Amino acid sequence: MIKQAQLKFKLGLTADEITPRAGLAVYTEFLRGFGVKDLIDKYMPLPGSNRGYRAWNYIEPLMLMQYGGGRHIEDLREIAEDKALRKLIGLEGLPSASATGDWFRRMGNGGGLERLGRVIDETNSKALRNHGASEYTLWSDPTLIESGKAEAKMSYMGFKGYRPIITAFKELPVIAYHEFRDGNAMGGTKEAVEAAYRILPEGKRIRHASLDSEFYTADVINLLMKKGTTFAIAADKDAAVMEAIRSLAYWGQLKTEDGIMTDREIGETLHTMNGTEKAFRLVVLRWRKEATLFEPESYCYHVIATSLECTAEKVVWEYNGRGQMENVIKELKGGIGMESLPSGDFGANAFWFALGVLTYNTFVLQKELLLPEEYKRKTIETLRWSVVGIAGKVVRHGRRLWLLLATTCEKLGIYHQMRKRCMAFG
Repeated sequence: MIKQAQLKFKLGLTADEITPRAGLAVYTEFLRGFGVKDLIDKYMPLPGSNRGYRAWNYIEPLMLMQYGGGRHIEDLREIAEDKALRKLIGLEGLPSASATGDWFRRMGNGGGLERLGRVIDETNSKALRNHGASEYTLWSDPTLIESGKAEAKMSYMGFKGYRPIITAFKELPVIAYHEFRDGNAMGGTKEAVEAAYRILPEGKRIRHASLDSEFYTADVINLLMKKGTTFAIAADKDAAVMEAIRSLAYWGQLKTEDGIMTDREIGETLHTMNGTEKAFRLVVLRWRKEATLFEPESYCYHVIATSLECTAEKVVWEYNGRGQMENVIKELKGGIGMESLPSGDFGANAFWFALGVLTYNTFVLQKELLLPEEYKRKTIETLRWSVVGIAGKVVRHGRRLWLLLATTCEKLGIYHQMRKRCMAFG
């Protein structure tokens, strides 16, 4: 018996105006209602002629593409071919993929990168004003993007690529600062921290900073102390730190926040480094490593420099919370598609990455400010599945344009709620 693999339906075309991405219309409404379009028009350069495209003509379809799951400039074709979506949002002229690539190179190697940075800063400042918290926790990390581009530099991991640095908040995980860098880049940590203070509205403060070992510098520590921000920073195990560790006379047993004993011991001491204005604590974890003939009693160490006034265990728990920064990086690189870069030109890639940061931030803000509580922890992949990728039919009725969604009454209510909340920003 021959198994019948083909299902009993036939394929054809319809003249009905249907979009498979109805959620992008509401996202576009948010971009405009929250003022992102106004900021683009305000800061980005004008075209060289009356027939040229404005910056928004390039940026809007690219953000829709990134939000909708596109990974390459060529994926703009999906937006261009979605006539129903374009009709809904009034998206008329679309630059070609090649024109978009040329524009990226001009922006990335001219003043466009700094201008787009101002758009990101003002968007974040407005977001923080609308956010309920008054105190924030700062995270910052470099991340690696592997690339086979000819101009990419070799990283410490042994592959070529780029090493952007990213700063975000715990309570509202927008990216407050980023710098797109070569794969072998180091430093720039003080600037990454300082930038977060510049976008804080009046009445808001950074309470605490949990940072990677690259931030273990006198400049960063002095800045945080001057700002009244407590810190927990992974310390370099240099000669001075190792000498301090050897002077420790007491080691306790480390417990988890749930009170479970671990195989790690914990100790602490005071320390200072060249250039710091005040002393700070070193909280040290140690655990045995496999003994050898030459090192029968050897340990591995992890050291946290901190100004927190709490138990050493609570310092460790606070620092371990920064592991959530990986979720920010994962969403930016995997969710928005920044693990894939479009060009062999560094400036064009830097501009692409900055636009990805803006798309990521607006995704976070849409969740935080428009969607119900149960959606706030969802990833962008889940949001695409549940909110963005909804089929909608566009019809004109009674001199009005209607978007008829193929979904449940409950989901329709969520769309109504999003649009109502979006209107409050106008």
